[in-house]
Amino acid sequence: QVQLVESGGGLVQAGGSLRLSCAASGRTYSGYVSGWFRQAPGKEREFVAAVRGNADNTYYADSVKGRFTISRDNAKNTLYLQMNSLKPEDTAVYYCAYRAGAIIMTKTTSYDYWGQGTQVTVSS
Repeated sequence: QVQLVESGGGLVQAGGSLRLSCAASGRTYSGYVSGWFRQAPGKEREFVAAVRGNADNTYYADSVKGRFTISRDNAKNTLYLQMNSLKPEDTAVYYCAYRAGAIIMTKTTSYDYWGQGTQVTVSS
């Protein structure tokens, strides 16, 4: 079993920055994939970014590429999402997820464990 706990969400003005954290506990393996997803009201949960291994392999949704950076501190078993140049359309509940596999996937069904989510609200 793997437990994931997100933190770092909040309210920020457009153009601002936030850093989300996701602390993992349980049977994790640094060679597997960790990712971030988000879900806005009335919309399906969507892929944001994922990382495999020691951050040597990352992948981003086009909507966040160049603005968000995913990273992982394996010593602390913590996943991060640095979000810069935030836009109102980034407003959503952000979830971290862990996949017991070494290939980066973008579908929610490919991930085995999920955090409870943290709210990010970007005001215009």
